[in-house]
Amino acid sequence: MRTGPAIIAFLISALLVAAARGETARVDEVRAAVSAEGARVVVGLSAPSAYKLFTLDHPRRVVLDLADTMLDAGVRLPRAQGMVTAVRSGVQPGGTLRLVIETTSDEEPRVTRLAPSVDGGHRIVIALAGSGEAQGAAAAGPPRAVTAAHAPKAGMRDVVIAIDAGHGGKDPGAIGHGGTREKTVVLEIARELAARIDREPGMRAVLIRDGDYYIAHRERIRRARAAKADMFVSVHADALRDRDVAGASVYVLSERGATDEAARWLAERENAADLRGGVSLSDKNDVLATVLLDLSQSANISASMQAAERVLDSFDGVIPVRKPRVQQAGFLVLKSPDIPSMLIETAYITNASDERRLRSDAQQRKLADAIVEGVQSYFTRNPPDGTHFAELRRLAAAD
Repeated sequence: MRTGPAIIAFLISALLVAAARGETARVDEVRAAVSAEGARVVVGLSAPSAYKLFTLDHPRRVVLDLADTMLDAGVRLPRAQGMVTAVRSGVQPGGTLRLVIETTSDEEPRVTRLAPSVDGGHRIVIALAGSGEAQGAAAAGPPRAVTAAHAPKAGMRDVVIAIDAGHGGKDPGAIGHGGTREKTVVLEIARELAARIDREPGMRAVLIRDGDYYIAHRERIRRARAAKADMFVSVHADALRDRDVAGASVYVLSERGATDEAARWLAERENAADLRGGVSLSDKNDVLATVLLDLSQSANISASMQAAERVLDSFDGVIPVRKPRVQQAGFLVLKSPDIPSMLIETAYITNASDERRLRSDAQQRKLADAIVEGVQSYFTRNPPDGTHFAELRRLAAAD
């Protein structure tokens, strides 16, 4: 372990302890995102936990000790990628959970405790700089911003993708003949998809469910709206008695489903959230409220269909597809009237080949890559105002 003044930079003790004295915190997520500039390792916790961070050498390791904390069963540690060569865990005396990150970076790690998310989860983020980056900056003197002529303007926001892993907790979803549970594999896929999105410039992922717990369908929509999501992607795995049926399908909301939801929104509009853009239904008469909601829903279904078609196109030759056209149904989770939404049945868990694919890390990565390609293609063609995508389109048009 390093000694002397350097240890101060690596030894960080949190002042917060678990909200309920004696309650064990749980790590329900560990994910890594790597880029040319460095890497970020995010540790998700059910409650605040006292922690310390330090480094070890030969080989280079960043160590995070979490007091009175346990690792949830089923949490998958990140695979080796870029400067993160390994991540492993162990239990120390006294109930301390130790996470060890092996890295090729010689730079000093930075740790940040994030405020609780919408679902109450806590996050600790460890940032690793690219090897040699700090020394180079110091030798060059004070940092100076250099902006390329065609770089996006500062302040261009990311598009936010809400990723919903279906089922969870008391609701296992479908179960394959090999014992695979839908709730488990779709969470793995959702996490892979979130990590993949977070590596893309101008895009940011929000996980609606990032652990094994149940969330009601309307609460999933509410969380997406609270996150100001630009798109909602619900991940599932289909099931049929016929074990020969295989392949993926993509769904958007049907007109009938939209009509049913409109009736509910109009009946409850005194308590309804505003539509995107700040348009409120609460102060409108019945006729105007109906027209505004119909317009919003029609535009939303059209946008959802366009985005779903892009995703389905990206599956071609990569992911086996059962239905070559986007399907429409009244799934409750798709009923936000103003967030483009799609439900992806990634495979048939009741088909032996599909079940094996669902459990394969390589297939999960292929699926995540294909979804991101489709979503990115949609936003490139339909960029929301004020986003990175909108600025890129403006610059392209100016050339």
